[in-house]
Amino acid sequence: MKKIARIHSPYKEKFSIPRQPGLTSIESTIELLPPFNRTEALMGLEAFSHLWVIFEFHEVKPTDESSLTVRPPRLGGNTKQGVFATRSPFRPNNVGLSLVKIERIEGTKIVVSGGDFLDQTPVYDLKPYLKEIESKPEAVSGWTDEMEVKRLSVVFKCECDFELKDKIVDILSLDPRPRFHEDGYKTYGSRLFNVDVHWEVLDNTVFVTKILT
Repeated sequence: MKKIARIHSPYKEKFSIPRQPGLTSIESTIELLPPFNRTEALMGLEAFSHLWVIFEFHEVKPTDESSLTVRPPRLGGNTKQGVFATRSPFRPNNVGLSLVKIERIEGTKIVVSGGDFLDQTPVYDLKPYLKEIESKPEAVSGWTDEMEVKRLSVVFKCECDFELKDKIVDILSLDPRPRFHEDGYKTYGSRLFNVDVHWEVLDNTVFVTKILT
């Protein structure tokens, strides 16, 4: 498998990455790598609105093949499901598939929104999304069907640039905490947009306490 591109993302560590694509409007950039970094490779892609990205979970440890079950965070981390009934990154092959929105194309770079990619993620392939074929409104989503996307209020206890503030709210409102900490109280932090963001959660509200450059 040849790596054809690399993703530049605001998510500098795995913690705080949305659990699924399409949950935020945060932008990432897919940059084609040599020898594929030629504009002809993207000819016609500007006519599409969405893109499938086939990528590598490049910072996930190899899976122990003695077990083919995982504990999805959305089930509280206590219920097992077969690995192929989940989107867990802990798989026999560290391959991910995400649908993103194409915002614009800049030479051999594609700016997309809604990605769930760690910064520097390697890309194996790109395929345009075909709504006439791939949209299935009647589809059933198994054990995830009854689950709603939970969003928390976000309150800033420190100064923050206006544009950066909106982006941080978009990410932290999705409650990136591990599910087994949801009922507790703890201070968290992660690297986003080249700043260190520290926050705590109390009564379903995220309080951003510090932003360090």
